[in-house]
Amino acid sequence: MSKPTLAFIGGTGAEGRGLASRFARAGHPVRIGSRDAARAEQAASTLRAALPEGANVWGGGNAEAVAAADIAVLTVPYEAQRATLEVLRGGLSGKIVITAVVPMEFREGQARAIAVAEGSAAEEAQALLPQSRVIGAFHHVSARKLAKPGLPVEGDCLVLGDNAEAKATVMALVEEIEGLRPVDAGGLAAAYPVEIFTAALVSINRVHRLETGVRIVGLREAP
Repeated sequence: MSKPTLAFIGGTGAEGRGLASRFARAGHPVRIGSRDAARAEQAASTLRAALPEGANVWGGGNAEAVAAADIAVLTVPYEAQRATLEVLRGGLSGKIVITAVVPMEFREGQARAIAVAEGSAAEEAQALLPQSRVIGAFHHVSARKLAKPGLPVEGDCLVLGDNAEAKATVMALVEEIEGLRPVDAGGLAAAYPVEIFTAALVSINRVHRLETGVRIVGLREAP
C-alpha cells in the first residue's frame, strides 16, 4: 500500500526541510512548497542529493504542492500563517493539515509568545480552514536533529486535534520518525501552551548550547 503524499507549506525553512527529509526516507512522496517556486525546487534538489536513490521529492509553489498532496504540513512563521492559508484554503479543503506553527517572536534576543485572538495558532488555522482537519504537532522537535540522517530524535511529540481519525493518522506518522513517541495532548483548545513552550525550549537550548526536546514521564505504554 502506497504511503500518503506530504506537502510542506513553507517547506524551505529548517523545520520543513528536516521533516521532509525524515518522511522522504520513510518512503513518502514529498512536495516542498514555497511562495518562491524556484527556491522550493532548489531545496528539493538539495534534499534529493542527500537521500537514497529513488526518493520522490520535488519542489514548487505552495498551491502546486498542496494540490499534489494527501496531507499538508504547515511550517511557515506565524506572521505568514493567515495570508498563506487564505490563499490555499480551497486546495486544502477536505485534507488533514498538520501545523507546527508557533506564535512567537524574538525581541532583544529573547523568544516571546504572541497572543492569538482565536486562542492559538492551531485554532486560528482551523478557523481559516473550516473544511480541513487541523492537527497540531512537531512544535518541539529539533530541526537540527531532523536534518541529521540516522540520528534518533529522542523525545515526545505532543499531538492536538478535535478530529479523532485525523489525530490517529498524524500519530501514526510521528511513529515513522525514529526516536519520537506520539502523545495525545487533547483538543485544539489545549494548543496554546503547547505551542508557546517552544519559547522556553529556545531559551534552554541557548543557555546549555544543546538541542533539547520534550519527554512526558509517567505515561503507561500501550499494550
